[in-house]
Amino acid sequence: MRIIFMGTPDFSVPTLEALIKSREEVIGVVTQPDRPKGRGKKLALSPVKEAALAAGLPVFQPKKVKTPEFIAQLKSLNPDLIVVVAFGQILSQEILSLPQYGCINVHASLLPYYRGAAPIHWAVINGETETGITTMHMDAGLDTGDMLIQEKISIRPEDTTVQIHDQLAVLGAKVLIDTLQALKAGTLKSTKQNDAVSTYAPLLKKEHEIINWVEDAAVIHNKIRGLNSWPGAYTYYKGKRLKIWQSRIYSEQDTNNVPGEVINIEQQDGFILQTGKGTLLILEVQPEGKQRMKAEAFARGYHLGAGDKMEEA
Repeated sequence: MRIIFMGTPDFSVPTLEALIKSREEVIGVVTQPDRPKGRGKKLALSPVKEAALAAGLPVFQPKKVKTPEFIAQLKSLNPDLIVVVAFGQILSQEILSLPQYGCINVHASLLPYYRGAAPIHWAVINGETETGITTMHMDAGLDTGDMLIQEKISIRPEDTTVQIHDQLAVLGAKVLIDTLQALKAGTLKSTKQNDAVSTYAPLLKKEHEIINWVEDAAVIHNKIRGLNSWPGAYTYYKGKRLKIWQSRIYSEQDTNNVPGEVINIEQQDGFILQTGKGTLLILEVQPEGKQRMKAEAFARGYHLGAGDKMEEA
């Protein structure tokens, strides 16, 4: 099949590479325009663009895919199928209807749960014990198309978003190839999503990052690992922002301390905080303007002691 691939971030790369290694004909790669990055604000290529150029594939970077000029360019390529993996732009119905076999999306959740832009983050933040990959035939809705193939993975209590992201990126490539093989064999079946049980995974905002120490230890722990390695959950200590990168539930028992208060310093691990319910062992932090460090080193360097308190602002 003549396939156009649309994708942008790291998550998309394993699927593109799997397509390149397959017997399918990748006739073009569409990715977001180069963006300024870093302190120097130099234009940076997307991970998908780097992979496409390394494979000698033609790359297209429209600011908007809905323009008549770009749609005409797509038509001239005459694709049989468009594969979309975390591309970053909404496709018009004209594009969705253009290829013979439509557009197939690789989505990082077990649809109809966690439709939207940040399904991996929210699955971890919400304490889910499993997630997975769903391929679907795209329609005009937000991740509402008919499901094709689904595969699950487990989420362990200590897993972070970055770990689940990497597992799903690899699984997504496999499920897409399985989907294409079934499509060519004539055995691919579609299943309509149950809209009544669907959930939404919105883009993360600043208010999602702040830690509320009145919440349960389990809720805070899930937020910390769900926002690792981007954008990071944070609190304040002595008026300075302190990101919390790694934690572990220490006890479900409460103390006489108030939420956010340091209970004890664990010399080999970090420091223990009281929450609204239970206590949390903080393992890795990042002070404002500094590098990530072990929480035990932070406690020593910043003279943290029992009775000190983390704040929301």
